[in-house]
Amino acid sequence: MRPDSAAPVSPADRFFEFALLGLLASGFLAVVGSGYLDTPTTVITAAALFLRALITAGLLRLKLPAGVVTVATLAYVGFYPVDYFFISESFLPSAVHLVFFVAVVKILTAQTNRDYLFLKVIAFLELLAACILSSRVNFFGFLLLFLVLGVATFSSGEIRQSARKRGTVARFSSRGLSLRLTASALLVSVAILAITAGLFFFLPRTARAAFQHLVSRRDRLTGFSTRVTLGEIGELKRDNTPVMHIKMDHPEDRTLPLKWRGAALSEFDGRTWFVPPTSPQMLRPDQAGLLVLEPEPPRRPDIRHISYAVHLGELSGDALFFAGTPQYLRIDSPVFRNSLDNFRVRLSDSHDIWYQVYSRLELPAPDFEAADAFVDPLTREWRAVYLQLPRIDPRVSDLAREIARGDSSPAVQARLVEKYLRTHYGYTLELPQFEPADPLAYFLFQRKKGHCEYFASSMAVMLRALGIPSRVVTGFQSGIYNPISGTQLIRSSDAHSWVEAWLPHRGWTTFDPTPPDPNALRLSVWTRLGFYADAAEVFWQDWVLNYNLDRQLQLASRVGESSRHVGMNWFDGVGPALNRAYHRTSNFVLRYAAVLFGIAIAAILLQLFGRDWWRWWKSRQQVLKVQRGEAEASDATMLYHRMLKVLRKRGIEKPPWVTPSEFARVLQEPAVSNLVVDLTAAYNELRFGGKTEVAGRIVVLLEQLEAVP
Repeated sequence: MRPDSAAPVSPADRFFEFALLGLLASGFLAVVGSGYLDTPTTVITAAALFLRALITAGLLRLKLPAGVVTVATLAYVGFYPVDYFFISESFLPSAVHLVFFVAVVKILTAQTNRDYLFLKVIAFLELLAACILSSRVNFFGFLLLFLVLGVATFSSGEIRQSARKRGTVARFSSRGLSLRLTASALLVSVAILAITAGLFFFLPRTARAAFQHLVSRRDRLTGFSTRVTLGEIGELKRDNTPVMHIKMDHPEDRTLPLKWRGAALSEFDGRTWFVPPTSPQMLRPDQAGLLVLEPEPPRRPDIRHISYAVHLGELSGDALFFAGTPQYLRIDSPVFRNSLDNFRVRLSDSHDIWYQVYSRLELPAPDFEAADAFVDPLTREWRAVYLQLPRIDPRVSDLAREIARGDSSPAVQARLVEKYLRTHYGYTLELPQFEPADPLAYFLFQRKKGHCEYFASSMAVMLRALGIPSRVVTGFQSGIYNPISGTQLIRSSDAHSWVEAWLPHRGWTTFDPTPPDPNALRLSVWTRLGFYADAAEVFWQDWVLNYNLDRQLQLASRVGESSRHVGMNWFDGVGPALNRAYHRTSNFVLRYAAVLFGIAIAAILLQLFGRDWWRWWKSRQQVLKVQRGEAEASDATMLYHRMLKVLRKRGIEKPPWVTPSEFARVLQEPAVSNLVVDLTAAYNELRFGGKTEVAGRIVVLLEQLEAVP
C-alpha cells in the first residue's frame, strides 16, 4: 500500500497488500451483514476500500496531504460528541463510527509498518464488532474469509519483514508465489477450523452472553406494538426478512391454514389502532414449569388440538404469537397477559425467544347459530370499549346497514360484511400518493383497493356501527413450509391483520375480509434455493448462537443413540445385502465391460507415461512462450536443463559439483564445446542479468546443438 511510490514492488509485497486489504474488507462486510451499519458509513468505507484497491493494483496514484488528514481528524473530534449524544445516542454505534473513520483515514494513507499494524488492529475490531452485533449465518462466511485472509496477511507479512532485514539475501520469483502463499493460507485455515470445530461442539459458548449487555437492541417490528397506524403493516410486507420459525409436532398439522395471533387492538381514533394503558398480569408457572393459559374445555367435535415450538427472531419484538387459543405454554422468560389476551415476554439478554405451545383450534362451523358452546357474556364496560367509534363518515354506517340487509343475526351480518369486502375491493401494497383526511372513507368509496390493515379496519368499524363488538388483530399468515429444515418459515411479508368479532354463544370469532394477493409469492427455483439458506440460518441459531450445555448433552445423546443403533444392527441383513451387491456388480461389469476395459487401459497408460507427457507438454509450452518473445528469467533454468538432456543423449553428464562455466570449459568435442560455452553465457545473462532478449538466441543454439552429428 504505497500511494506515493512509483517503484516496483515485489510479489510478496503485493500479495501482502492485497491480503491486508481483503482482511479489512471481510471485517467490514461482516459488520455490514449484521444490519447495524448505517448507509453513509457503509458507502464511505466501501469507497475507501475501492480506491485503495486501485492504488494497490497500480491503476491510481494518490497521496492525501498531511494538512487534509489533520483537518479531517480535528473535524471528527468535534463531531464525535454530537454523534454520541444526538445521532447514535449510545456508546456502541458511535464507537463503531469512530473505528470506521480511523479505518478510512488509515486505508487511504498507510505507508509504514506502524500503519499496517493499525490496519490489522482495525480489521480485528471490525470482526469483534460484527461478532457482538450479528446473529445471522452470513457472519460465519465472513469469519471463514477473515481467517483465511488473516493467515495470508501474517504469513506474507513475515516474508516481507524478513526480506527487509539487514544482511538478508532474498530473491522472489514472480511465478507461483501468490499461488503458493494462497495454498498455504488455505491449508492452515482448514487445519485451524478442523481443530476448533471439535472444541466448539464440546465446549458450550459463553462469550456471546458476556458481550450482549453492550449491544443496543435494534428496532423491532412496529406492527406489533401497542399502537399501529394505518399503512405500517403494508410497509412491513415489502420485506422478506425471516421473523420466526415454527416446528409442528405432528406432520399433518403443517398444511393447516393457520393465523399467528400477536396483538389485539381495541381503540381506534380514525387513523390509529391502539391499546389503552393497562396493568398486565404476570403469569406463574406450575410445578412442572408449564404456564396454564386456559383450562381444558369440554370435548367438542369442532375442536382440534395442535402442539408446536416457536423460535422468534430478533426483529419480532416482545409479543408472543400463537395459532388458535393457547392452553399450555413452556418458556424460560417471564410472560405477561393483558385484558385483551395479548401475551408479551420480558426481553432478556438473548436476541431470540423460544417457547413451546399446546393450542386449541376451533374448526369453522357452517352455521354459527347452531353452535352450542357456552361463553360468558361481555360486561357492559367491555362492550362499550369494543363498540367505541371515532367520528366517521356517515356513508360507512350506511354501507354497513346496506350490506347487512336488515338481518338481525350478528353472525350472519359479520359474514356478509366479510364477503362484501373480499369480493368488491382489490388488494394492493401500494400506498396512496397522498395522505387522505379520512383513510377509511377514501379506501371504501374512492380508491377501493388497499392491503390488509384497511380491510380489517373497515370491517371492524362497520361491525361496530352495526352494534357488534369487534377488534383488529395483527399477526402473521401461516407462511411456507421449508422441507430442508422441517420448520414453517414466517417472514415479514407474511404480516397480516384480521378481525375478531364477539358473537353470542360463540365468543371471539375470527373473520378475514382481505382478498387473496394476486401477486403472491410462488414456489420457484430461487425459493427452493432460499430454503437452503434458511435451513443454514436455523442451524446457526440452534447450534451456534444458542449452543449451551443442554445442546451439548443433546448432541452427545444423539451420538450415543446412533452408535448403539449401529452396534445392534451392524450385522442385520449383511448376507442379503452382500448378495444383492454381488448381482448388481456382476450385471454392471458384464454390461459395461468394454468401457471399463478402456478406462483401465487409459488409467495404466496415464500412470506409466502421464508424468513424462505432462513434463514434455509443459516444457513445450515454455519453449513456445520463449519463441514468442515472452521469456522470463525463470525460463533460463528450463532451457539449460534441456541442453543437459541433449548432452546426456551424447553420453556427456554434468557432475552436480561443477558450475555451468567450468562444465563448458572441460568439454572435449570442439563443435559441442563452443555451442555449450555460448549457451552458458546466454543462460547467465538471462538467469542472473534479466536480459530476456537473449532467450531467442538460446533457442537457436539449442537447435544447433541438437543438429550436431
